[in-house]
Amino acid sequence: MLRIAIQAKGRLNEDCMALLKDAGINVAASKRKLVARASDFPIEVLYLRDDDIPQAVAMGVADVGIVGLNEVAEKNQNVRKLMRLGFGGCRISLAIPRDAHYDGPAWFSGKRIATSYPHILERYFSELGIKAHIHEIAGSVEIAPAVGMADGIFDIVSSGGTLVQNGLREVEQVFHSEAALIAHPNLEAEKLSAIEKLKFRFRSIVESRGMKYVLMNLPHNRIDEAVALMPGMRSPTILPLAAEGWCSLHVVIREDELWEKVEQLKQLGAEGILVLALENMIR
Repeated sequence: MLRIAIQAKGRLNEDCMALLKDAGINVAASKRKLVARASDFPIEVLYLRDDDIPQAVAMGVADVGIVGLNEVAEKNQNVRKLMRLGFGGCRISLAIPRDAHYDGPAWFSGKRIATSYPHILERYFSELGIKAHIHEIAGSVEIAPAVGMADGIFDIVSSGGTLVQNGLREVEQVFHSEAALIAHPNLEAEKLSAIEKLKFRFRSIVESRGMKYVLMNLPHNRIDEAVALMPGMRSPTILPLAAEGWCSLHVVIREDELWEKVEQLKQLGAEGILVLALENMIR
């Protein structure tokens, strides 16, 4: 039985539960439970605080875990990073009062910096030869300059709205993070086999996100131009139609390229274009 640690509550918990469900693994939501077992895969879920997950995996309390790379870097535990999962994206940045004059990272020399990620910040400053006073604070880091506890902060930034609300501005992006699957470094063969199955399912879901399956009717004499336009995963699927001189072309397109490609295909004479959601993509 494989044990996976995930965040007990919050956005990362919701994303993890959605990923497990899409992977065909149905687990009851935490609802104050510490452990829940899946009914259709040999796995049980351990619900923890996100900052406890790297240590739990390193100690072998959990075999694998899903946690932000920021927590992995901060805790610096002996774990294996298996794969990025494409959600929970954020950055950890240095921010200073909005009206402060800033001329580069040297500004922080001798300053007091409040953060919940002291070790990541220490490594960053060490690489630049900057000596600053780092103060670890748990929660509400962004208010530290306003109440006189610090000259600047080092904290997670998503949209930047919280910084603006607290009179701060982002000046250095130091660490980019997203959710990742991590594992204990020494697992027996049976559990390694289960992890490979889990990675296979996760990878098919992650790779399908942001992709669309597109079908269209196309004049046969424009096939070469269409193939050159979008070769697909290997090449588009082309099937003959009953109508002479026409074919059906099937292709996978990145969502961010979809409308540009559709417009170009229309110019080639494509008709009856269907755009479908892509649930899983297995390579």
